Amino acid sequence: MRTRTIGLLNRRYLPRWAVLMLDIIICLISVGFTYLILEGTPLKFQTVWPFSLRTLFVLGTNAIFFYIFRTYSGIVRHSTFTDIFRVAAASFLTGITVVLFNTVYYLFEGEKIFLTTGVLLYMFFSFTLMLFLRIAVKEAYQYIRRMNIGKVKKRVLIVGMDNQTINLGRALTSESDQAFQLVGFITEDFTNKSLNVLGKPVFLTSITKDSIEFAFLLEKHRIDGVLMVRDSLSVAETNEIVEACLANKIQVFNMPSVENWNQQQNLQTQIKHIEIEDLLDRYPIEIDSAIIKNDLEDKTILVTGGAGSIGSEIVRQLALFNPRKIVVLDNAESPLYEMELYLGNTFPDLEFSTILADVRNIDRLEMIFAKFKFDLVFHAAAYKHVPLIEKNPYEAVGVNILGTVNLANLAVQHGIDKFVMISTDKAVNPTNVMGASKRAAEMYVQSLQEKIGTHTRFITTRFGNVLGSNGSVIPHFRKQIEAGGPVTVTHKDIIRYFMTIPEACQLVLQAGTMGKGGEIYVFDMGKPVRILDMAERMIKLSGFQPYKDIDIQFTGLRPGEKLYEELLSDTAQSLPTFHSKIMVSKIPAEDFYAVNEKIQAIIKATQQNSRMEVVLKIKELVPEFISQNSEFQHLDLQHQN
Repeated sequence: MRTRTIGLLNRRYLPRWAVLMLDIIICLISVGFTYLILEGTPLKFQTVWPFSLRTLFVLGTNAIFFYIFRTYSGIVRHSTFTDIFRVAAASFLTGITVVLFNTVYYLFEGEKIFLTTGVLLYMFFSFTLMLFLRIAVKEAYQYIRRMNIGKVKKRVLIVGMDNQTINLGRALTSESDQAFQLVGFITEDFTNKSLNVLGKPVFLTSITKDSIEFAFLLEKHRIDGVLMVRDSLSVAETNEIVEACLANKIQVFNMPSVENWNQQQNLQTQIKHIEIEDLLDRYPIEIDSAIIKNDLEDKTILVTGGAGSIGSEIVRQLALFNPRKIVVLDNAESPLYEMELYLGNTFPDLEFSTILADVRNIDRLEMIFAKFKFDLVFHAAAYKHVPLIEKNPYEAVGVNILGTVNLANLAVQHGIDKFVMISTDKAVNPTNVMGASKRAAEMYVQSLQEKIGTHTRFITTRFGNVLGSNGSVIPHFRKQIEAGGPVTVTHKDIIRYFMTIPEACQLVLQAGTMGKGGEIYVFDMGKPVRILDMAERMIKLSGFQPYKDIDIQFTGLRPGEKLYEELLSDTAQSLPTFHSKIMVSKIPAEDFYAVNEKIQAIIKATQQNSRMEVVLKIKELVPEFISQNSEFQHLDLQHQN
């Protein structure tokens, strides 16, 4: 039965011609009713026209008014007062038109074609039957929908007792077609004396993993899930509630705060499963907007890699500080076009340009720098996927090293005030080509800063993995879970630092205001996360049991992959800044000419057909680069000898 009712609900509405035909059939039935009722009375039908012609005239007149008032344009199951008015108008004017025609014919011919009583009866029957059809279809649809929704409604408790949760409860109880049935409220605030809110009970109990009382409550009231307003809870509180719910095998749903509700969307679409991102130990980042605005306002700014995960967010945040112009440069055509559409729609007053170009092409970059006269450069263009770059070291040199060299040299030549480079924690004691190539880029801009005659301030920012970036682990796990598994983890002990993209970019802008030139700023990434724990939690949050419903498989560390990442090298010292989340790494700059000579040797090696030679030259520049789980490991022994 449930499958059939869902099928009825999901069917498209009848085409307009079908609704029109139904109404005409009703009109034909009304003619029949009128004839049957009057046939046995003293009233006699006129015989000037045959019955078939009279019927055709009435139906044709009615059809004309159906067309004029478009009575067939509405969806029958969603009929409104306007739809009923159209039907009434069509029926009434049909009757008036037939009576007027009858009167005029009588004045000229002395005979009547239609019996006036019959016309009035027809008008009454046709309108009544068409009205009944619409009401019956609408009520039947609503009944089936309520019956169907009633079967699949999730019985939920709302966590907490405040204005936010009460408003959410009011919304759930006032809209009968919601997929959630509110059973009551649950709170740990034992000072709360309310026993009933919105006609629903308030349960006073602690929400913990080991709470017997909480488990009993869930079982007694057959609770399917818990609904929380995430914005009103801390990360620790959210985690505790989620752990308690997962231990009792019920679902956890998240709802934005009332002020963040999208009034254009149905409430039900805004209630979502809690996501793993909501459970990571992240805290709000505060930035000094006044200092950042002073640094960026009325400036012409270049963002390389501006259509990527980090670059696009930097562009979005830059747009809030009233720059003179933003130039978005990327070599990915489709994402760049999407960025152009986004900026045009979201920031209609922003002056911007999108440029399809490659940072390896020095001639193209020279034309761009000459044209726009940049004040600042945010360099986010890079190849970042460790296993892929391990197999393609030529590309790492081309984009991560040569691209940075090209941009840095042009920044100096054109007297650009500030150059902010986005680096990575994988540049610390690198074990892979990607991390080593980023460390080489760091070394170049640091050494260039010390070169006599350099007025551009080079600032490097270094952070770990960002949540939700292209190709990152969380979207990857999510796709694997949606496909039914297995979820693949490289190693049971692997850990990573995580930060949201907006957080990282806020700190990039803040660090950009601090730099005097040559610094490497390191961000506080919070606590590291064990990837296996994350995978297990994501499976549970999706309503499955790890290893039972969805398996987790260990695939082994990928080429160049570390078990854990570092933000500072063993020998580097870090000093605090005025921002609690930003530290400055005291890594001494090396001689520019020595660094440049080795980088040129690396670039030259890419012109040969030898990946080993390319990686060997990188190791000569970056001595702490020790390959792990890689075909390049034997080069470390060769380099040591």
